Amino acid sequence: MQVRTRFAPSPTGNLHVGSIRTALYSWLFARHHNGKFILRIEDTDFNRSQISSVQSILDGLKWLGLDWDEGPYFQSKRLYRYNKIVDTLLQRGNAYKCFCSIEKIEKERQQQILKGEKPRYKRTCRNLNIHNILQKNYVVRFKNPIIGEVTFYDKIRGKITFENRELDDLVIQRSNGMPTYNLCVVVDDLDMKITHVIRGEDHINNTPRQINILKSLEAPIPIYGHVSMIFDENGHKISKRQNAMNIIEYRNNGILPEALLNYIVRLGWSHGNQEIFSMQEMKEFFSLESVNKSSSVISKKKMLWVNKHYINTSATPHIVDILKKHMEKENINIKNGPRLESLIDLLKNRFYTLKEIAQYCRYFYEDFSFSDKKFIQTYLVFDNCIILEKLYQKISQIIVWQCEHISKVISIVAIECNIAVREIITLLRISITGDIVSPSISSVIFLIGKEKVLFRIKKFINYIQEINCADQRS
Repeated sequence: MQVRTRFAPSPTGNLHVGSIRTALYSWLFARHHNGKFILRIEDTDFNRSQISSVQSILDGLKWLGLDWDEGPYFQSKRLYRYNKIVDTLLQRGNAYKCFCSIEKIEKERQQQILKGEKPRYKRTCRNLNIHNILQKNYVVRFKNPIIGEVTFYDKIRGKITFENRELDDLVIQRSNGMPTYNLCVVVDDLDMKITHVIRGEDHINNTPRQINILKSLEAPIPIYGHVSMIFDENGHKISKRQNAMNIIEYRNNGILPEALLNYIVRLGWSHGNQEIFSMQEMKEFFSLESVNKSSSVISKKKMLWVNKHYINTSATPHIVDILKKHMEKENINIKNGPRLESLIDLLKNRFYTLKEIAQYCRYFYEDFSFSDKKFIQTYLVFDNCIILEKLYQKISQIIVWQCEHISKVISIVAIECNIAVREIITLLRISITGDIVSPSISSVIFLIGKEKVLFRIKKFINYIQEINCADQRS
């Protein structure tokens, strides 16, 4: 038997961490068993389905590298097939037409709630002779067995049993002729020969109903595995309608796709104490039996830690390709400064995302203004002009442009001016980067280049002089 799994999102919102985990687990299970991964778009809710959400789903999966073997199939293009199955169930006596009004059903429901009973349809139309009823406004309900039980062995949660008497005669076709979720899912899984259904635990209650429909069609029953919920750091369930961030936003924020997958796979699954997994290791080690039943909580701190690991260990050309896109978004012209490879080597240990790196390194490519930097007020004294003039002179005399020669110049100026090296470095940082914090200043100076460094030192000297002259005039 070939393993066949599926990911079946509804296009009523964007992909989030929870939905991607379901897709990832289904994808890994298929790849582990050399099976097939099928993509299905459940878009029969025409009022809420959006074309933009479909594109967001496809873009998110492609970005993460979760390729599908078949599909995407769209339920909206399979309505004829669903209605044909409804007719088959009616003919076999496994379904019936229900003519009860919404008002009548709601009234019965309220009465049941007042009595402390479980609200459900009373099966008023279950055994009606429909030939004697002229009313055309009806829904079709599945004739769920009244006795017995439904038992299935969940690959994550073990044996689960439901009493048939606890299950309702669910609607499988609305009065407008549209099939409902539980019927469409069953028909799709049957037609697409799905062997393993991996989905969220909120679908557990749907499973016995779907199994009974499959049995009525004399169809094979898939193996089910229901994963636990994911909560945000405030303890709220992740929901695409409320608090879930679009997966593409992680890309925009500088998270690497492989880092995000590594983080997500650990939200409920483990392999010993290992934290970092290559894609090959994920496919090799993944099993549903190792998925935890307990709920998971998203940790931004942990995600950033994983991302930083990948920034530091991934091949530099790969990081460069992604960093280029972030530089473009920040409107930084990388032709006006050092090669990105050099910047990555210098900065990768200091930041958690590529977006942070792109935003930080602007001064390598663009000049800046001192006037909007309030922290430099204490450095705007004439004596610093003397120090900066010495630095300008000696840096201009460097013949071989290397970090060690730049460091030597800094040490010489510190001795000649009888001040600490750290004070020299602070002045250089302000002059060259516009900040008092930076990586190794000699490395920064080396990458920016002699011409720009001299220009910025002279610019800062002029700025100090202008400020002091203005103060004297006032």
